[in-house]
Amino acid sequence: MENVIENRIENVRKSLAETDIDTLMVLVAENRYYLSGYTGEDSQFDETAGALFITEDDLILATDPRFDTQAAQEAPQYDVVCYKKGLAQELPEIVKRLETHKLGFESVRLSCQQYNKMREALEEAEQGTTLVPVEDIVENLRVIKTEDEIEATRKSLAVAEEAFEAVLAKLEPGMTETEGAWQLEIAVREKGGKGLSFPTICATGRNSALPHAIPGQAVFKEGDPLLFDWGVFAGHYCSDTTRTVVLGKPDGLFKKVYTTVLEAQKKAIAFIKAGASSKVVDAAARDFIDGTEFKGKFAHGLGHGTGLAVHEAPRLNTLREETLQAGMIVTVEPGIYLPEWGGIRLENQVVVREDGAEVLNRLGFMEF
Repeated sequence: MENVIENRIENVRKSLAETDIDTLMVLVAENRYYLSGYTGEDSQFDETAGALFITEDDLILATDPRFDTQAAQEAPQYDVVCYKKGLAQELPEIVKRLETHKLGFESVRLSCQQYNKMREALEEAEQGTTLVPVEDIVENLRVIKTEDEIEATRKSLAVAEEAFEAVLAKLEPGMTETEGAWQLEIAVREKGGKGLSFPTICATGRNSALPHAIPGQAVFKEGDPLLFDWGVFAGHYCSDTTRTVVLGKPDGLFKKVYTTVLEAQKKAIAFIKAGASSKVVDAAARDFIDGTEFKGKFAHGLGHGTGLAVHEAPRLNTLREETLQAGMIVTVEPGIYLPEWGGIRLENQVVVREDGAEVLNRLGFMEF
């Protein structure tokens, strides 16, 4: 792992050499782990478990007394600085030591309040250090996964699918969405998952027409669509998958919607390979659905990247065009949503390869 971290740090330093900043402050939790192995967790958005400071020659991990021993154990490449009054108050001493003139900060992570505290602390110190917002320096490196990262994702997905298969046999009419989601979470833990990638979606009947439905007290009924969207966090990499099932015998509408969504997914996956356009992949599924009686009923993007975070680059949608590269992992999750009836979404995780797509899921689909 140490060699992997060192290579990643070297890649960041190469990226910094192409900018006008001399120090990068890393606050995004996934980026901290990626560049150090440090697993300290931020309690909430306005609290931090620490920051990395990376220059051409120096590495500092600044954290508070809750994490200083852990940081030293997990990130041996870094000099650990323990602050007791907060990161903003410690910042002038850190940048003085590093002789920093332009301090790059991850603008996606720093709130206005945190930024103002840091700016004021630096101005009071009168050391000539300015804060410079940066975007995607580390994320651009994370987007291409190594085979080890792909294997870690595969293992997280295997746990997720094993858990779902265990729960599927227990589902019955009269259960509530909340009970279904809870049973799946229990199974994830029993199968070895560290936790969930995101709160589980379990939606039945009309609620399944809500792409981000929150499980409630709606009761499972025979014939109604029953949608599960869940993910597992295991080995630091996230899985994300969706299956829609039915208790009892599916009716004609269920079969028609389901087979349309599944065919849309197959068509999109067939377009995935290195060099493909993200918009073209999205259009393969969207145009197919729009060519049926369900035109306009697929209202969200086709998919997104996964990795240390459950939502990463690239995005497969109509808004932004990106060129897919070998080693990217993306979800492919078309759906059809009929508010008066319900919705069906089917999601797989796929690795972009030079000559096509490798589907990581082994969990199959319903056959009629």
